[in-house]
Amino acid sequence: MSDLLSIGASGVRAYQTALSTVSENIANTGTAGYTRRTTTLGEVGSISGGINARTSSIGSGVTVTGIARSADAYRSQAVRSAGTDLAKTETSVTWMSRIETSLGDNKLGDRLTSFFGAAQALSADPTSVPARAVMLESAGTVAAAFATTGKALDTAATELDASASQAVQSLNSLGTALAKINDGLARTQPGSSSAAQLADQRDQVLEQMSTLTDVNTAFDDLGRATVRLGGAAGSVFVVGTDSGQVSFARNDEGAVQFAVTRAGATSALSPSGGTLAGFADGAQRIASAREGLNAIASDFTAQVNAVQMQGRDLDGKAGAALFTTGATPTDISVTMTDPRGIAAASANGSIRDASNLSALQAVRGSGGFETRTTNLIAGNAAALEQRKTVADAQSAIRDGAVSSLAAASGVDLDSEAVDLLRFQQAYQASSRVIQTARDTFQTILEIR
Repeated sequence: MSDLLSIGASGVRAYQTALSTVSENIANTGTAGYTRRTTTLGEVGSISGGINARTSSIGSGVTVTGIARSADAYRSQAVRSAGTDLAKTETSVTWMSRIETSLGDNKLGDRLTSFFGAAQALSADPTSVPARAVMLESAGTVAAAFATTGKALDTAATELDASASQAVQSLNSLGTALAKINDGLARTQPGSSSAAQLADQRDQVLEQMSTLTDVNTAFDDLGRATVRLGGAAGSVFVVGTDSGQVSFARNDEGAVQFAVTRAGATSALSPSGGTLAGFADGAQRIASAREGLNAIASDFTAQVNAVQMQGRDLDGKAGAALFTTGATPTDISVTMTDPRGIAAASANGSIRDASNLSALQAVRGSGGFETRTTNLIAGNAAALEQRKTVADAQSAIRDGAVSSLAAASGVDLDSEAVDLLRFQQAYQASSRVIQTARDTFQTILEIR
């Protein structure tokens, strides 16, 4: 009779746990990072029979052997990989858009065209002071456009540094969190509800890491993760309860550099995916745009000043430099304040001579300032549109990977409803077994 009671009691306990697991699944429907759990049940066996009796295995009820997660390691890896690729491309798109804005908002190409157009208009009447004033004003406008465009690119580079530093801090925080989760998994009974919760947290941290850089993961029997950054041959970032620190710097050429320091050793990090790789690409493109702009600015001021200084102004004096340059090639300002100082005539020409302005138009063609500016803007714009197309494709791939993972490890309310009904009936049946055992025992007592 005691066996009947223990069998019923074991069923009540086991199916109560199973019902709690189903309830937890239903309550977390749609919760990000939650993996469906199932209660694993096993038979309780016992040995009966005396010394001279035949030994046989007799069931003694049911027990909970563990809480299992419906996790899929391959689909989880697919989500992380797709997220890494998408984050890199989206970050690159962000900074290439900043370059486009920096180069285009100040209409540098239009200002160059206006300057040379004003010089051409002056050549029709070299003695016209109003026309000279227009040309001088156009010179000031183009100088301001160069300066503002250069500052916009410098601001973009500064903001990229701040964003990259923040991303590195986030990565370091995630590494610390993963090390603590590893410690928790080592202290928790495998197959328990707590172990399942920690495993969910671990996978969420790994997914967040993968948006920052490409990660390579390995798991031990307890579920603890070892993480390498930068691929399978990359630097070890987290192992057990030990987490490293990622650092960020920029070299003299403007290129971004990352490093991992752990256990007293520092190694270079070359991310091929995630936002860190996007920052590296963005920094390189900003530096390249700055270099191209500097070259245009340097050539423009040098060649225009050379033409100006080889001619004569309206008063017959030798021409003076029109532009002066500050700390950077784009830090341009107009030196001249009197429009009469524009050297329209050649060294041997009269005041009505405009041959030096013709030389300026020749420099316009040979220097190709407007064409080079247009090509600089158009090249970035074409690359930006290509990256946007890639980002759309990668977004679709990631959405597919997320849907596939959700189908494998997410909560399906229809399935949970079936399990809820099944375990509820089993729980009620176990309760009836206990009640039957009690009634039978009471009847035996009354007979005695």
